[in-house]
Amino acid sequence: MADSPVDGFPYIVAGDGDLAAYLASHKPVVETQLAASGAVLFRGFDVPTVSEFDAAIEAYDEPNFPYKESLSNAVRVNLTERVFTANEAPPTTSIHLHHEMAQTPIYPSKLFFYCEIAPDAGGATPLCRSDILLTELAKAEPGLVNAFEMLGVKYTNVMPGADDAGSGQGRSWRSTLGVEERSLAEERLRALGYSWTWDADDSLRATTPVLPAVRTLGGGRKSFFNQLIAAFRGWSDSRNDPSKSVTFGDGTPITGIDMDTAIELSDALSYDHQWQAGDVVLVDNFTVMHGRKPFEGKRKVLASLIQ
Repeated sequence: MADSPVDGFPYIVAGDGDLAAYLASHKPVVETQLAASGAVLFRGFDVPTVSEFDAAIEAYDEPNFPYKESLSNAVRVNLTERVFTANEAPPTTSIHLHHEMAQTPIYPSKLFFYCEIAPDAGGATPLCRSDILLTELAKAEPGLVNAFEMLGVKYTNVMPGADDAGSGQGRSWRSTLGVEERSLAEERLRALGYSWTWDADDSLRATTPVLPAVRTLGGGRKSFFNQLIAAFRGWSDSRNDPSKSVTFGDGTPITGIDMDTAIELSDALSYDHQWQAGDVVLVDNFTVMHGRKPFEGKRKVLASLIQ
């Protein structure tokens, strides 16, 4: 396993038995490890299929965050009530660093990832401590960090009328909002504080209310909790243009130049987790960003969200 640029990240728990039993009996220890590191890797446990992964999540005993109720833009497929595919985008597509669903008003606190089938090549999941990133960014760009804290951020996304699995942003507005009719879509957007317009091809252009770009954590720490790196690096398809997707909360554009230092720091601080079959990784969504590198062969990494 390649060394991480951050000491003790992720925290590694080596085992050889039933992961569900371990989580049920060691949850306080796991929570302490997660709070200290931001991510915990469970390797060597007996987790051969999705059934054992689902059982481990159940044993962890925290409320499920159903994907169907989220506002995420990624196309995913549920395998159980708690478990779904991590992303249906093609193997050549990079999923850039982000906090899960930070571009929406509704997001999970933690994530489980599970590798059922490791890829032949590539396919690492980059992990980055965004609390450390924010500390370093504040040293390099204090004015920019102050603007992020004071103004927040707004995101605009164009959702197609039907799922587009060829895009990392391809989930339809029908699936995203859990409705079939435009009037019901508008009703839900209105309740969440969004603004919107309809395009001629049945796509929906929706803009969030002002959302935080910086999150306060326990112990006086803060994290770079947003979707900005992913937006500037990867929110590009036939409908979406990264340069028009995000602004400060007051509508002032956030430029690529604004994001250069943050992107450079995220690369320097990232640990690329190379998957082995049976690996399970628990991630604190408020502290750690994640992504996906392109891969060759069959790769089956599944996910589950915790409220």
